[in-house]
Amino acid sequence: MSDLESVKKLRSTTGAGFKDCNSALKEASGDLEKAIQILRIKGVSKASKKMSREANEGLVFIYGDEKKTSIIEINCETDFVAKNDDFLNFTKEIGEINNSVNSDIEKLNNSKMKNGTTVSQNLIDLIAKIGEKITIGRSKTLENSKSKIFTYNHSIVKDNLSKLGVVLSLEFEKTSKDIEQFGKQLSMHIAASNPMVIEKNNIKANVIEKEKEIINEELKNLGKPENIAEKIGIGKINKFKEDNSLLTQDWVMDPKLKVKDVLNKFSSSVKIKDFIRIKIGE
Repeated sequence: MSDLESVKKLRSTTGAGFKDCNSALKEASGDLEKAIQILRIKGVSKASKKMSREANEGLVFIYGDEKKTSIIEINCETDFVAKNDDFLNFTKEIGEINNSVNSDIEKLNNSKMKNGTTVSQNLIDLIAKIGEKITIGRSKTLENSKSKIFTYNHSIVKDNLSKLGVVLSLEFEKTSKDIEQFGKQLSMHIAASNPMVIEKNNIKANVIEKEKEIINEELKNLGKPENIAEKIGIGKINKFKEDNSLLTQDWVMDPKLKVKDVLNKFSSSVKIKDFIRIKIGE
């Protein structure tokens, strides 16, 4: 194999530039495998310099079936890269692996991809090839043999790759057209209304305390008497809990109703088991 052919093959294998490939081959005395390792080592160096930058773009990928589905977020720096075929393919394969390991990040990083190399090493190689910071973000797997999983993608880029994804788990004894429609509509509602929890009692205490601090500062600036400020504060906190709890949110399909009102139409036969919503940039 000529020197030029070796450089071309190395470029095709690694995606690195001509100069980097030529230099690596000389350092490896023409050994392609050694040259690949040299480029990977250099890739680690290049990648580490990029990791301090912001990665607020990217894609969400949903993968699974009606009994078990996972959602994962892969971040990059620009929307241009988020539409790059290498990034798209990487995200899809990562999403499939993520479902098999139940969103265990350590297992995911150590899992091998189709090329026989681990996820963590492929991530480094992709950073070196594309030239942007790329990170694996939030992920979650919903699984329940008694439930059905519903999903929703908003701002779809390709297939199940989007900018906003929702996975919802409903539990019921027997399905119907009404339940199926409710599951699809509730997934869309979650995408639009961004609830924190299912029930208001599940909002974390530290979140409530932080909101109280903000409200108290606002009321101080308004100069309200202490007793009146206290009553207003209680009202605002209750409103905050209702607005951020799925069951007490206004139903997007009919704001005159709450989500719990629509759910109650099914008596006790339908329960919201769990949900996850991930939006790029939030």
